[in-house]
Amino acid sequence: MKITTPNGILEAESIEAILEEYGRDCLRGADLCHANLNGADLSGADLRGADLWRADLSYAILCHANLNGADLRGADLCHANLNGADLRGADLCHAHLNGADLGYAILRHANLNGADLSGAILCHAHLNGADLSGAILCHANLNGADLGYAILRQANLNGADLSGANHVKLSIAKISILPDEGDIIGWKKASADDETPIIVKLLIPADAQRSNSTGRKCRASKARILDLQDLDGDSLPPDTTAHSQYDRSFPYRKGETVHVEDFDTNRWNECAPGIHFFITRIEAVEY
Repeated sequence: MKITTPNGILEAESIEAILEEYGRDCLRGADLCHANLNGADLSGADLRGADLWRADLSYAILCHANLNGADLRGADLCHANLNGADLRGADLCHAHLNGADLGYAILRHANLNGADLSGAILCHAHLNGADLSGAILCHANLNGADLGYAILRQANLNGADLSGANHVKLSIAKISILPDEGDIIGWKKASADDETPIIVKLLIPADAQRSNSTGRKCRASKARILDLQDLDGDSLPPDTTAHSQYDRSFPYRKGETVHVEDFDTNRWNECAPGIHFFITRIEAVEY
Protein backbone atom coordinates (compact mmCIF):
# COMPACT_ATOMS: atom_id res chain seq x y z
CA MET A 1 0.00 0.00 0.00
CA LYS A 2 1.32 3.45 -0.97
CA ILE A 3 0.12 6.70 0.60
CA THR A 4 1.12 10.17 -0.54
CA THR A 5 1.72 12.61 2.32
CA PRO A 6 3.21 16.12 2.56
CA ASN A 7 6.41 14.44 3.77
CA GLY A 8 6.66 11.97 0.90
CA ILE A 9 5.30 8.57 -0.11
CA LEU A 10 4.83 5.99 2.61
CA GLU A 11 4.72 2.32 1.67
CA ALA A 12 3.93 -0.87 3.60
CA GLU A 13 1.70 -3.93 3.41
CA SER A 14 -1.25 -2.18 5.08
CA ILE A 15 -2.19 1.14 6.61
CA GLU A 16 -1.73 -0.40 10.05
CA ALA A 17 1.79 -1.38 9.07
CA ILE A 18 2.46 2.17 7.85
CA LEU A 19 1.33 3.57 11.20
CA GLU A 20 3.48 1.02 13.00
CA GLU A 21 6.58 1.85 10.96
CA TYR A 22 6.27 5.62 10.57
CA GLY A 23 4.29 6.56 13.70
CA ARG A 24 0.68 7.51 14.47
CA ASP A 25 1.25 11.06 13.18
CA CYS A 26 2.52 10.11 9.72
CA LEU A 27 -0.87 10.48 7.99
CA ARG A 28 -1.39 14.16 8.71
CA GLY A 29 -2.50 15.80 5.44
CA ALA A 30 -2.33 12.43 3.61
CA ASP A 31 -4.08 11.82 0.28
CA LEU A 32 -6.52 9.01 1.04
CA CYS A 33 -9.38 9.94 -1.26
CA HIS A 34 -11.28 6.87 -2.50
CA ALA A 35 -9.04 4.69 -0.28
CA ASN A 36 -10.40 1.31 0.79
CA LEU A 37 -9.93 1.38 4.56
CA ASN A 38 -12.80 -0.92 5.44
CA GLY A 39 -12.29 -2.22 8.98
CA ALA A 40 -8.86 -0.57 9.30
CA ASP A 41 -7.49 0.16 12.77
CA LEU A 42 -6.70 3.87 12.79
CA SER A 43 -7.25 4.41 16.49
CA GLY A 44 -5.33 7.39 17.80
CA ALA A 45 -3.98 8.26 14.34
CA ASP A 46 -3.24 11.88 13.42
CA LEU A 47 -5.32 12.49 10.29
CA ARG A 48 -5.58 16.26 10.60
CA GLY A 49 -6.31 17.82 7.22
CA ALA A 50 -6.26 14.43 5.48
CA ASP A 51 -8.12 14.02 2.18
CA LEU A 52 -10.57 11.16 2.79
CA TRP A 53 -13.07 12.20 0.14
CA ARG A 54 -15.32 9.23 -0.64
CA ALA A 55 -13.01 6.87 1.26
CA ASP A 56 -14.41 3.56 2.50
CA LEU A 57 -14.02 3.66 6.28
CA SER A 58 -16.94 1.40 7.08
CA TYR A 59 -16.35 -0.57 10.28
CA ALA A 60 -13.00 1.22 10.71
CA ILE A 61 -11.65 1.85 14.21
CA LEU A 62 -11.03 5.57 14.58
CA CYS A 63 -11.53 5.99 18.31
CA HIS A 64 -9.58 8.99 19.62
CA ALA A 65 -8.23 9.68 16.13
CA ASN A 66 -7.51 13.31 15.25
CA LEU A 67 -9.52 14.21 12.14
CA ASN A 68 -9.51 17.94 12.76
CA GLY A 69 -10.25 19.67 9.43
CA ALA A 70 -10.23 16.41 7.47
CA ASP A 71 -12.13 16.16 4.17
CA LEU A 72 -14.63 13.32 4.67
CA ARG A 73 -17.20 14.40 2.11
CA GLY A 74 -19.21 11.43 0.91
CA ALA A 75 -17.05 9.03 2.92
CA ASP A 76 -18.49 5.69 4.01
CA LEU A 77 -18.22 5.58 7.80
CA CYS A 78 -21.07 3.14 8.39
CA HIS A 79 -20.64 1.40 11.75
CA ALA A 80 -17.22 3.00 12.22
CA ASN A 81 -15.92 3.47 15.75
CA LEU A 82 -15.29 7.20 16.16
CA ASN A 83 -15.70 7.25 19.92
CA GLY A 84 -13.82 10.23 21.32
CA ALA A 85 -12.49 11.23 17.89
CA ASP A 86 -11.60 14.87 17.21
CA LEU A 87 -13.60 16.00 14.18
CA ARG A 88 -13.52 19.74 14.79
CA GLY A 89 -14.14 21.58 11.54
CA ALA A 90 -14.15 18.34 9.55
CA ASP A 91 -16.17 18.28 6.33
CA LEU A 92 -18.60 15.35 6.56
CA CYS A 93 -21.06 16.67 4.00
CA HIS A 94 -23.20 13.76 2.73
CA ALA A 95 -21.04 11.26 4.61
CA HIS A 96 -22.56 7.89 5.51
CA LEU A 97 -22.42 7.52 9.29
CA ASN A 98 -25.39 5.27 9.90
CA GLY A 99 -24.77 3.06 12.91
CA ALA A 100 -21.45 4.78 13.66
CA ASP A 101 -20.26 5.26 17.25
CA LEU A 102 -19.60 8.97 17.75
CA GLY A 103 -19.98 8.93 21.51
CA TYR A 104 -17.93 11.72 23.14
CA ALA A 105 -16.66 12.76 19.68
CA ILE A 106 -15.74 16.42 19.20
CA LEU A 107 -17.70 17.74 16.22
CA ARG A 108 -17.57 21.46 16.94
CA HIS A 109 -18.26 23.44 13.75
CA ALA A 110 -18.14 20.25 11.67
CA ASN A 111 -20.05 20.23 8.39
CA LEU A 112 -22.59 17.39 8.58
CA ASN A 113 -24.90 18.85 5.94
CA GLY A 114 -26.93 16.01 4.42
CA ALA A 115 -25.01 13.35 6.35
CA ASP A 116 -26.74 10.05 7.14
CA LEU A 117 -26.51 9.56 10.91
CA SER A 118 -29.46 7.22 11.23
CA GLY A 119 -29.02 4.95 14.23
CA ALA A 120 -25.71 6.59 15.11
CA ILE A 121 -24.51 6.84 18.71
CA LEU A 122 -23.88 10.49 19.55
CA CYS A 123 -24.07 10.24 23.34
CA HIS A 124 -22.24 13.18 24.93
CA ALA A 125 -20.92 14.25 21.53
CA HIS A 126 -19.80 17.88 21.25
CA LEU A 127 -21.89 19.31 18.40
CA ASN A 128 -21.56 23.00 19.26
CA GLY A 129 -21.96 25.02 16.07
CA ALA A 130 -22.11 21.90 13.89
CA ASP A 131 -24.08 22.21 10.65
CA LEU A 132 -26.62 19.37 10.64
CA SER A 133 -28.81 20.89 7.92
CA GLY A 134 -30.67 18.14 6.10
CA ALA A 135 -28.92 15.45 8.13
CA ILE A 136 -30.72 12.16 8.74
CA LEU A 137 -30.77 11.52 12.49
CA CYS A 138 -33.58 8.96 12.59
CA HIS A 139 -33.27 6.85 15.75
CA ALA A 140 -29.88 8.40 16.56
CA ASN A 141 -28.91 8.50 20.23
CA LEU A 142 -28.11 12.09 21.21
CA ASN A 143 -28.40 11.53 24.95
CA GLY A 144 -26.27 14.11 26.71
CA ALA A 145 -24.99 15.63 23.45
CA ASP A 146 -24.15 19.35 23.37
CA LEU A 147 -26.20 21.00 20.62
CA GLY A 148 -25.36 24.60 21.44
CA TYR A 149 -25.66 26.72 18.26
CA ALA A 150 -26.04 23.57 16.15
CA ILE A 151 -27.93 24.09 12.90
CA LEU A 152 -30.79 21.57 12.59
CA ARG A 153 -32.66 23.10 9.66
CA GLN A 154 -34.40 20.37 7.58
CA ALA A 155 -32.77 17.64 9.70
CA ASN A 156 -34.77 14.43 10.17
CA LEU A 157 -35.00 13.71 13.90
CA ASN A 158 -37.77 11.13 13.74
CA GLY A 159 -37.24 8.65 16.57
CA ALA A 160 -34.05 10.35 17.79
CA ASP A 161 -33.27 10.21 21.51
CA LEU A 162 -32.68 13.79 22.67
CA SER A 163 -33.02 13.07 26.38
CA GLY A 164 -30.45 14.93 28.40
CA ALA A 165 -29.12 16.79 25.36
CA ASN A 166 -27.71 20.20 26.27
CA HIS A 167 -29.02 23.40 24.66
CA VAL A 168 -31.52 21.32 22.67
CA LYS A 169 -34.39 23.68 23.52
CA LEU A 170 -32.54 26.64 22.02
CA SER A 171 -31.58 24.69 18.89
CA ILE A 172 -35.17 23.54 18.44
CA ALA A 173 -36.52 27.04 19.12
CA LYS A 174 -34.48 28.32 16.18
CA ILE A 175 -36.29 25.96 13.80
CA SER A 176 -39.76 26.34 15.36
CA ILE A 177 -41.70 28.66 13.09
CA LEU A 178 -45.10 28.31 14.78
CA PRO A 179 -46.21 30.46 17.72
CA ASP A 180 -47.24 28.49 20.80
CA GLU A 181 -50.41 30.54 21.30
CA GLY A 182 -53.10 32.25 19.27
CA ASP A 183 -54.70 31.75 15.88
CA ILE A 184 -52.54 31.19 12.80
CA ILE A 185 -53.21 31.81 9.11
CA GLY A 186 -51.96 28.92 7.02
CA TRP A 187 -51.90 27.98 3.33
CA LYS A 188 -51.98 24.63 1.59
CA LYS A 189 -52.23 23.34 -1.96
CA ALA A 190 -55.18 21.10 -2.77
CA SER A 191 -56.87 20.23 -6.05
CA ALA A 192 -60.26 20.31 -7.74
CA ASP A 193 -62.04 17.28 -9.17
CA ASP A 194 -60.23 17.86 -12.48
CA GLU A 195 -56.84 18.10 -10.67
CA THR A 196 -56.66 21.89 -11.10
CA PRO A 197 -54.50 23.26 -8.26
CA ILE A 198 -56.38 25.16 -5.56
CA ILE A 199 -54.84 27.19 -2.75
CA VAL A 200 -56.68 26.83 0.55
CA LYS A 201 -56.50 29.68 3.06
CA LEU A 202 -56.80 28.24 6.57
CA LEU A 203 -57.37 29.58 10.05
CA ILE A 204 -55.62 27.36 12.57
CA PRO A 205 -57.48 28.13 15.82
CA ALA A 206 -55.69 28.67 19.11
CA ASP A 207 -57.01 25.39 20.53
CA ALA A 208 -55.73 23.28 17.62
CA GLN A 209 -52.70 21.07 18.10
CA ARG A 210 -49.94 22.28 15.83
CA SER A 211 -46.32 21.43 15.09
CA ASN A 212 -43.50 21.72 12.61
CA SER A 213 -40.47 19.48 12.39
CA THR A 214 -37.19 21.05 11.27
CA GLY A 215 -38.44 22.38 7.95
CA ARG A 216 -41.06 24.83 6.75
CA LYS A 217 -44.01 22.43 6.47
CA CYS A 218 -46.42 22.50 9.43
CA ARG A 219 -49.25 20.30 10.69
CA ALA A 220 -52.43 20.99 12.65
CA SER A 221 -55.26 18.91 14.10
CA LYS A 222 -58.00 21.37 13.14
CA ALA A 223 -58.54 24.22 10.68
CA ARG A 224 -61.32 26.47 9.38
CA ILE A 225 -61.37 27.13 5.65
CA LEU A 226 -61.39 30.88 5.06
CA ASP A 227 -61.10 30.87 1.28
CA LEU A 228 -60.37 28.77 -1.80
CA GLN A 229 -58.28 30.53 -4.42
CA ASP A 230 -56.67 29.91 -7.77
CA LEU A 231 -52.90 30.14 -8.06
CA ASP A 232 -53.12 33.87 -8.85
CA GLY A 233 -54.96 34.59 -5.60
CA ASP A 234 -58.46 35.12 -6.98
CA SER A 235 -61.28 33.66 -4.85
CA LEU A 236 -63.19 30.75 -6.36
CA PRO A 237 -67.01 30.38 -6.28
CA PRO A 238 -68.43 29.68 -2.78
CA ASP A 239 -69.62 26.18 -3.75
CA THR A 240 -66.11 25.06 -4.83
CA THR A 241 -64.78 21.89 -3.24
CA ALA A 242 -61.08 21.14 -3.01
CA HIS A 243 -59.58 17.79 -2.09
CA SER A 244 -56.40 16.86 -0.30
CA GLN A 245 -53.71 15.81 -2.76
CA TYR A 246 -52.89 12.82 -0.55
CA ASP A 247 -56.39 11.77 0.50
CA ARG A 248 -59.10 12.52 -2.07
CA SER A 249 -61.78 11.72 0.51
CA PHE A 250 -60.69 14.71 2.64
CA PRO A 251 -62.59 17.78 1.30
CA TYR A 252 -62.05 21.49 1.87
CA ARG A 253 -65.07 23.83 1.53
CA LYS A 254 -65.20 27.52 2.38
CA GLY A 255 -66.65 28.17 5.83
CA GLU A 256 -66.28 24.61 7.07
CA THR A 257 -63.99 23.35 9.83
CA VAL A 258 -62.00 20.18 9.25
CA HIS A 259 -60.57 17.89 11.93
CA VAL A 260 -57.95 15.13 11.98
CA GLU A 261 -58.79 12.68 14.73
CA ASP A 262 -55.53 10.70 14.61
CA PHE A 263 -53.18 13.71 14.76
CA ASP A 264 -49.65 12.55 15.64
CA THR A 265 -48.13 14.72 18.38
CA ASN A 266 -44.58 13.60 17.53
CA ARG A 267 -43.24 16.77 15.91
CA TRP A 268 -40.31 14.96 14.27
CA ASN A 269 -42.65 12.71 12.27
CA GLU A 270 -43.17 15.28 9.52
CA CYS A 271 -45.31 13.07 7.27
CA ALA A 272 -47.65 11.98 10.08
CA PRO A 273 -51.44 12.51 10.01
CA GLY A 274 -52.53 16.13 10.22
CA ILE A 275 -53.63 19.09 8.13
CA HIS A 276 -50.39 20.03 6.40
CA PHE A 277 -49.83 23.69 5.61
CA PHE A 278 -47.30 26.47 5.16
CA ILE A 279 -47.10 29.85 6.87
CA THR A 280 -46.66 31.72 3.58
CA ARG A 281 -48.84 31.50 0.49
CA ILE A 282 -45.94 31.37 -1.96
CA GLU A 283 -44.63 28.17 -0.36
CA ALA A 284 -48.01 26.50 -0.85
CA VAL A 285 -48.14 27.66 -4.48
CA GLU A 286 -44.66 26.32 -5.21
CA TYR A 287 -45.13 23.03 -3.32
